[in-house]
Amino acid sequence: MVSADKYHQLQMLETLEADPEITQADLAARVGIAVGTVNWYLKQWSQKGWLKVRQIGRWRWQYILTPKGIAERTRLAGKYLEASMIIYRRTREQARNILGEVLQAGYSQVFVAAKGDLADILSLTCLEMGVERVPENESREIPEIVLDGTRFVLRLPDVDPV
Repeated sequence: MVSADKYHQLQMLETLEADPEITQADLAARVGIAVGTVNWYLKQWSQKGWLKVRQIGRWRWQYILTPKGIAERTRLAGKYLEASMIIYRRTREQARNILGEVLQAGYSQVFVAAKGDLADILSLTCLEMGVERVPENESREIPEIVLDGTRFVLRLPDVDPV
């Protein structure tokens, strides 16, 4: 998995590549870390040869990624993508399993009591498996899927399938 620290580094490298004259304060705000942390990384990366720092004004600097810096950004992006795909595949498998339980119980509709990326993956899996996602479940006569952290939880109704 990619740690939050590595993800912040990737964000910083991508931002510097897109906006080499960004201030450290703006970079920190964009990435969501302290200015001191940004300053520390910039010094480290300059020493490693990933970054060239050039003064362009009294208090303005330009940060240019070197080929080594671009290679590091590419490596981090690959690791992040790989970790993201592992999470996506696990979520899809979990969604298939839980929707399989819904179908096995004799239902063809489900109410998803969740929002966000994981719920979107579940919705795509509903389409794939022919399970209708209903917008509301006021009668409580269809299964309900809720999100507990990153896990789907199935709640079957106390009535027979329709």
